[in-house]
Amino acid sequence: MLTRRDFLQVTAATAALLGPGASIARASAGQTITQEKLLEFNSVGQITLLNFTDIHAQLMPLYFREPSVNIGVGEVNGLPPHLTGEQFLKNFGLKAGTPEAYAFSSVDFAALGSQYGRIGGLAHMATLIKSIRAERPSNTLLIDCGDTWQGSYTSLQTRGEDMVDAMNALGVEVMVPHWEFTYGQERVQELIEKLNFPFLAGNVTDNEWQERVFESTTFFERAGVKIAVVGQAFPYTPVANPRYMIPDWSFGVNEDMVRENINAARAAGADLVVFASHNGFDVDRKLASRVDGIDVILTGHTHDAIPGVVEVNNTLLVATGSHGKFLGRLDLDIQNKKIKNYNYKLIPIFSDAITPDPEIAAVVDKIRKPHQGVISEVLGKSESLLYRRGNFNGTFDDLICDAIMEERDTQIALSPGFRWGSSILPGQDITVDDVYNQTSITYPNAYRNEMTGENLKLILEDVADNLFNVDPYYQQGGDMVRVGGMGYRIDINQKMGNRISDMTLLSDNKPIDASKSYTVGGWASVNEGTEGPAIYDLVSDYIRKKKTVNVQPNAHIKVIGA
Repeated sequence: MLTRRDFLQVTAATAALLGPGASIARASAGQTITQEKLLEFNSVGQITLLNFTDIHAQLMPLYFREPSVNIGVGEVNGLPPHLTGEQFLKNFGLKAGTPEAYAFSSVDFAALGSQYGRIGGLAHMATLIKSIRAERPSNTLLIDCGDTWQGSYTSLQTRGEDMVDAMNALGVEVMVPHWEFTYGQERVQELIEKLNFPFLAGNVTDNEWQERVFESTTFFERAGVKIAVVGQAFPYTPVANPRYMIPDWSFGVNEDMVRENINAARAAGADLVVFASHNGFDVDRKLASRVDGIDVILTGHTHDAIPGVVEVNNTLLVATGSHGKFLGRLDLDIQNKKIKNYNYKLIPIFSDAITPDPEIAAVVDKIRKPHQGVISEVLGKSESLLYRRGNFNGTFDDLICDAIMEERDTQIALSPGFRWGSSILPGQDITVDDVYNQTSITYPNAYRNEMTGENLKLILEDVADNLFNVDPYYQQGGDMVRVGGMGYRIDINQKMGNRISDMTLLSDNKPIDASKSYTVGGWASVNEGTEGPAIYDLVSDYIRKKKTVNVQPNAHIKVIGA
């Protein structure tokens, strides 16, 4: 069973964030961010694992606000990644106002964003990767834990091929998938053929023959150490995304299959077993407690940026954030097929302090240049901070809901609890690029339907159970569906069917009647044949008309039990 003692293990690696022997708070207070300082590291052992995840097709530096709310239920309440804001800073020894506070938390985000600038950018990440590879030329392995091909205008226009080209150029050596599948079975197979590295998804089977669709494991040798990388796709893809796009394939956590893959890797002589996963942090934490023999889990999907390692059942669990904000470096000393020692650093990619790699910068420019006339269009300006992350609301999602209600003339709007999408600082222009960063999906139609109050409650209850079920294996890893035009009360500690109450229609401040029908607009329906304008066009038109937007955090959701 996981205890809070496991949490304390996380802080052991935190002091390494800015270099060996340095306190983050002390170092940040008196030092300027430099490329050299970001790369400082005490090398350990024979193996260096480099890892990023959930880049969501972001090629350029961006602003991305980490969540101010990330509630954990059951045993994980109060454990990473369910720490945010001031609590996060306190637990990881980060001083408010520092570059690290800006990178890892939501505290004073708008002010610190103006001070420290954008983070990420593939050419900037490439500079760090090439520097580490030069330092450790025969020891390094670069792993991508998925959600790579989707999330931008160019990825949508090229149906993922821009990111295949970018990852090939970056020198990725293995990847696992999730949103990749939303291009459909045929396109996924086409893009795999273009990859210069393995595409692993050991938990995906063919519906007819129950055979594995993709390879589960690939092997590497580094400095005399045989490394097995076992790959896991997002287990709930046909539930969270349209099943009709992948009709012939089945998914799942498939714990027995994972155990089989791990044992097979050991039997094949692996000295080190790395589980490259898109399960989500809490799912992988439970998996690690139940499946023996995994040395390292590189986890993705839930976008958690944790500046340390969580140890569970002799497994090192590593989470490297999202949107290209961070590069994880884990050095390992392997002796007699065991991890003797390790050192870890989650490197924030402060783009203003890093010289972009010219080769990858040229690749990015080649991808984006043909589309600059479209994506650079300024639609309007935001007077407020626009962001997505948070269990119950994000101001960019509220903007989308406002756009749906006005453009589709509805009483209520629903927007999915996606965790991808960059942030906009107050006073910043909103471009077409920014809108697509929030809405680039292959099933974008903004529907307009009649729904009863009973159906609305069922939708909220279903999504809430995906988020707050005490068993991580029943969680899908996103956030609560966003609502416009209505409010409600949620008790996260109740059972499914009893969490949602006091549903109110804001237009007349009256309770929503279970038997009455309401006009509801939304997008990202997983149902085939959904009709309506594309959400990115709808939101772009709305912002063009408004010219200036000012969206304050939604105050109509009352949370009990957090």
